[in-house]
Amino acid sequence: MDEITARQIASLELRRDRPLVICDVDEVVLHFVRGFEAFLEERGMWLDPRSYEFEGNVRRRATGEVIGNEELFHLLGEFFRKRVGRLEAIEGAAETLERLAAECEVVMLTNLPHEHYDERRANLRRHGMPYPLVTNRGPKGPAVRAMAAARGEPCVLVDDYTDFLESARVHHPETALVHFLHDPRFAVHARPVRDDHVRVSEWRGAERAIREVLDAAASRDVTAGEPMSSERKE
Repeated sequence: MDEITARQIASLELRRDRPLVICDVDEVVLHFVRGFEAFLEERGMWLDPRSYEFEGNVRRRATGEVIGNEELFHLLGEFFRKRVGRLEAIEGAAETLERLAAECEVVMLTNLPHEHYDERRANLRRHGMPYPLVTNRGPKGPAVRAMAAARGEPCVLVDDYTDFLESARVHHPETALVHFLHDPRFAVHARPVRDDHVRVSEWRGAERAIREVLDAAASRDVTAGEPMSSERKE
């Protein structure tokens, strides 16, 4: 976790008496692939969904040639500069997070170059998701641990990328994992998450999974607070 991410997390004002929902952005609440495909189409290219990665899957429409990684990274950089603030919302994301925010702390954790923080935050706000934003590089486990550690309330991470979910499991095993795979073309290629997790394709299922975590935690709290029965007092 780099210094900018650490400072962003340190500045968060999160209530510790409420559950924490940490939510990815691209392909979880915003249509990154849809936006990138439109961007490629304007440049005579298309995205061939043969695997879960972009590398090796962007082709020139005229010839079918796969572009090299150097050109791909250049295109992604241009896409972030020109389109990161214009992505469309995934159906149900804003409404679900609004309901959850009535009883949970919601934080958006996105792997995005830090210089695009303002555009991303403005884009999320326009779609009705005005929640604290943390930009990250590399594995997400350290950032999840920094936000979730020492909390008495449950923590849930919603993300589409297997490696990030497994990183959270390593760094903060208590975090419940929701594997959100919205685009069926890429979902079939996604590597399953090891250990316990829930896999969903839309926000109705994600909300159900999150509420099961909240209900289970509430049940544990009630049980822990129950007085001993007369038989057990002896």
